[in-house]
Amino acid sequence: MAIQLNDADEVKNLFKQALLELFRDERQVFYDLFAEVIEDIALVNAIKAEEDSEPVTRDEVFGALQENE
Repeated sequence: MAIQLNDADEVKNLFKQALLELFRDERQVFYDLFAEVIEDIALVNAIKAEEDSEPVTRDEVFGALQENE
């Protein structure tokens, strides 16, 4: 059974419906994906914000982490 699409608007609407159904059915997958992207963007921004700061030693990093426990 072949579907014939004769109109660009018909194809566009069919594609929109398919995407909406996919978003609705796989909501958690998209939530996880977007959460990961936001975390990655935040990490990149944090790294860029501190690019010009003074380097620290490994011991200083672990010391700071232990102080916050």
